[in-house]
Amino acid sequence: MDWVWLRERCSVVEDAAVIALNKPAGISVTGERHDVDIVEAAAAAGETLYPVHRIDKVTSGLVLFAKELGAHGQLTRQFNKQTARKVYLAIVPSAGLPDHGVIDLPLSVGRKNRVRIAAPRESIRRQGDRWFVEATDLLDTKNYPSVTEFTTIHHSGEHTVLALRPITGRRHQIRVHLAWIGHPILGDPLFDKSNSCDRTHLHSWRLGLAAPWRTPPELTLEATPGPDFWRPVHADSFDPTAILNRADKLLGDNESPSDASA
Repeated sequence: MDWVWLRERCSVVEDAAVIALNKPAGISVTGERHDVDIVEAAAAAGETLYPVHRIDKVTSGLVLFAKELGAHGQLTRQFNKQTARKVYLAIVPSAGLPDHGVIDLPLSVGRKNRVRIAAPRESIRRQGDRWFVEATDLLDTKNYPSVTEFTTIHHSGEHTVLALRPITGRRHQIRVHLAWIGHPILGDPLFDKSNSCDRTHLHSWRLGLAAPWRTPPELTLEATPGPDFWRPVHADSFDPTAILNRADKLLGDNESPSDASA
């Protein structure tokens, strides 16, 4: 991986404290065992990066790095306190999802360190537009409360495009939540067994954080998905800009990021 190329082609914003990238799918943020990741590539070029958060290797889109530890602490605290505003886009098979929904399913870690719902699949219930399990159905293991909100922003024949807000920030949260309610993300190597896509159609689209060193004191970031993300819903009349504008209207995502000291 060429860090100079990645910086030039994928940079969303950069200042003295941070750099945000629109990461292609298939590149690891850090901790890669079998290939060079972004942190290692930057280090080889003489730059030290501190990941503020992480997105999966298979996921494209926004990923934020601090270039100095003071900013890293201020930003990571917002993720820990769940005050960072995050919006993802995903493409799933069309099959009865509502216009809006809440997936309120705790996660646990099972065999081979795989993330799963902390209850038997058959105990998952749907009441209106909310998926949940009863406390009495939880497995006898450590579990982590996990909530994902979603909004349907586009239907295209066999596929649906969702905008998702992970209220909590657990590992693989969106991927596991959608798969366990019967709507795996297209191309997800963990859950989509159709082999019909050459990438996972999950994209980190927006990120909002307080940034006291900036004027105004916030980071409001957006990474436009590339053509490879939209491929399953592409048609002659297809307009990605119209879909994202519709997402804007439905989400009403205009509030300022929460203050990091809150």
